[in-house]
Amino acid sequence: MSTAMNFGSKSFQPRPPDKGSFPLDHFGECKSFKERFMKCLRDNNFENALCRNESKEYLECRMERQLMVPEPLEKLGFGDLIDGKSETKSEP
Repeated sequence: MSTAMNFGSKSFQPRPPDKGSFPLDHFGECKSFKERFMKCLRDNNFENALCRNESKEYLECRMERQLMVPEPLEKLGFGDLIDGKSETKSEP
């Protein structure tokens, strides 16, 4: 005498990620960039804001090798790092 608690019988409909798949780097084309990023994170107590340059370089590598859909760096949050500009501002 078990009763199913299906009020309305709505089933979960999975949907693909907004940006599509994120292929693995099977050939290690961007491994050195990833390792630099991970080392930076470990060295900086996993404060990702301190490793933005490494993150940007890793994503640029993936885009150049068609391992992710190319996106403008500004859209990925790196607009302030383009053309050598740094996020850190000099204090007066």
